[in-house]
Amino acid sequence: MARKCAAVATGGMPCRQAPLIDRDHCFWHDPDQTEEAQEARRLGGMRRKRERTVAGAYQFDGLASADQIRRLVEIAVVDALGLENSIARARTLAYLAQTAAKLLEVGDLEDRLGEVESALAPRLQVRR
Repeated sequence: MARKCAAVATGGMPCRQAPLIDRDHCFWHDPDQTEEAQEARRLGGMRRKRERTVAGAYQFDGLASADQIRRLVEIAVVDALGLENSIARARTLAYLAQTAAKLLEVGDLEDRLGEVESALAPRLQVRR
């Protein structure tokens, strides 16, 4: 059976984190780690705030769909175009163009597959 932290978390529920080696408490509840845990919480909050700010500025919503990935590639291309002309910039732009071409290919295949599935839907339903 896995060891659990001896602390009681917010709401009266027991903490489910694993305790530190040779300790009864996890990192977050160990009295000897109070300052480090507070700093980790502060840095985590700053990262989440920065993530939301940057995502909002770039209108970036994640990587869960081809459109979202396409948006990230667009952002990278615009940023790369703004760089000083160099071999590294040219390589980056070539790679981004290759990535964009692959996204177009995948999008085209998805569209074509959707059309095939729509055309075959009546036949597939009859066989079930």
